[in-house]
Amino acid sequence: MDKETNNPLRKKSYEFACQIVETHKQITYEKREFILSKQLIRSGTSIGANVEEALGGQSPKDFRAKMAIAYKEALESRFWIHLLRDTGYLKVDDAERLLQLLTELLKILGSIQKTMRNTL
Repeated sequence: MDKETNNPLRKKSYEFACQIVETHKQITYEKREFILSKQLIRSGTSIGANVEEALGGQSPKDFRAKMAIAYKEALESRFWIHLLRDTGYLKVDDAERLLQLLTELLKILGSIQKTMRNTL
């Protein structure tokens, strides 16, 4: 990740993606679970990818659309984390750590969406 950026959403979404990759490695190695964890890695890393696309967007409409996708991916990630935790594939402490990061992301993304709705 570029060190030149001071964008908190960019930083947090990248940090979350890194944590998701580590979680995926752990679940596949320790629990030999490949299907549910693949869903989590797709949605969890997609948040940051969509944030990056939004920040490089061609228009305010493009920015808003990518931020909306990032928000939806965050909601999907929350579902997979809960499911993996509740089925014993993810340790409760690890799930709580991820959910805390995710809550921060959802608050930022939700705030951006609210602001965009009010300005466009």
